[in-house]
Amino acid sequence: MKLFLTNCLSIGIITIYLMFLSSCGSRRNMVYLQSDSTLIDSRYQQYIPKIQAQDILTIAVTAADPKAVAAFNPVSNVSPTNMTQQVDLALRPTYTVDNNGDITLPILGKIHVAGLSRIEAIEKIRLELTTYIKDPGVNINFNNFRVSVLGEVARPGSFIMPTERVTLLEALGMAGDMTIRGVRNNVLLIREIDGQKTMHRLDMTKQETLNSPYYYLAQNDVIYVEPNKAQINNSKLGANSNIIISVASLLITVISVLTR
Repeated sequence: MKLFLTNCLSIGIITIYLMFLSSCGSRRNMVYLQSDSTLIDSRYQQYIPKIQAQDILTIAVTAADPKAVAAFNPVSNVSPTNMTQQVDLALRPTYTVDNNGDITLPILGKIHVAGLSRIEAIEKIRLELTTYIKDPGVNINFNNFRVSVLGEVARPGSFIMPTERVTLLEALGMAGDMTIRGVRNNVLLIREIDGQKTMHRLDMTKQETLNSPYYYLAQNDVIYVEPNKAQINNSKLGANSNIIISVASLLITVISVLTR
């Protein structure tokens, strides 16, 4: 009887040890951008985000004569001279791109900007302004360049980006990085292209991801990090996990006492 209980205890310990090993990930599955023969050629210019319907743009017009641009900056002429940069940005006029891809500017009227990069839109508006202003300057910023990071990350949520030049790694960093339970070789990116949702899988363990057209993010991208098999199996235990652990601990304790 004593030998039987000892064997049971040994089997229990071995089982727990094997379960622990099965939950551990190998280096191959955990390390980002592992060295290989990939030639890195991730040129941002190829993947610059384009303006889309429902984007909110902050547009400021400048010129040597401030009075000449007052009509194009409805709120700038009432701004105090000692304002902070943050207050100045908040007071600048914003424009929502309508479903046809247009914005409506003072005096200039409707201008089609959908499908243009920020730099292309700046140049288009600047050319329109030359009819009214000598050597005008234009600055455009996205007010709602947002990406969402969900799943097995430390801090899931939606994040407003300070610039449109955002990489997948930067977005994961803002979310606190993937947890140890996240699957790094099958990250899902959901992107809207011409009104259609598209889905793309990225392997963050391979350097070739740096060359992907989805490495640089677009506004409203959603990143989802799925849980690994160990996490999925753990979730199956549900509310009974604590009971199972308690019962197992009790059995091991009883066996230990009886085998003394």
